[in-house]
Amino acid sequence: MIADHLIEILRCPQDRSRLHLADADLVMRLNRAVAAGQLKNTAGEAFEKPLDGGLIREAGDLLYPIIDEIPVMLPDEAVDLRAFA
Repeated sequence: MIADHLIEILRCPQDRSRLHLADADLVMRLNRAVAAGQLKNTAGEAFEKPLDGGLIREAGDLLYPIIDEIPVMLPDEAVDLRAFA
């Protein structure tokens, strides 16, 4: 997946806070929502592909998806996690 040393240097593009990997349970729940056509990014667009994982910012409210093993670090592509708490 993503090397630990890379996670250490990556930061949230919005608030520059640290990121950590999402746990497998959360990724599984998000992928169920993708399969049901219910998971949307902050721009309101539905995800079409399942997530390989995600990077969560320090506040725990946004997840930047990892798709095809590539972190998508664009603010509009983030997932608002408040609905999945």
